[in-house]
Amino acid sequence: MDVVDAATRSRMMRGIRSKDTRPEITVRKYLHARGFRYRLHARDLPGSPDIVLPKYRVAILVHGCFWHRHVGCKYATTPANNVERWQRKFDANMERDARKESMLRTAGWRVIVVWECELRHETEKRLVRLVEEISLFPPNLHDQH
Repeated sequence: MDVVDAATRSRMMRGIRSKDTRPEITVRKYLHARGFRYRLHARDLPGSPDIVLPKYRVAILVHGCFWHRHVGCKYATTPANNVERWQRKFDANMERDARKESMLRTAGWRVIVVWECELRHETEKRLVRLVEEISLFPPNLHDQH
């Protein structure tokens, strides 16, 4: 049984953002402070990745553990009510994520996923690792204008 009424739950769920989330902004500020320039939610790419670094051909997906089902994460819980509906929703999210990642890779993009829980508990460590992952390959000098 839910601890709040249906109208309150509906209002709460509407308040969940899909863009400009706290984890996404944390990643963006860190990258910008280190000289990386990027595009946001590039609609011309599959899945409109959260952060795109065209110079490096890198697409960064900042995933919430609940909605994107981070395996083994304590934040990837399933609500007690309407379990079947939630499971269908989560399965569809995971299938869509896999499909979009595959499409990005096929198009020549490197995909890096940053999970919400990594930024909650090991923020600096994860962001340092992110920069290392981006820097594994030199910039694509052919794409610069």
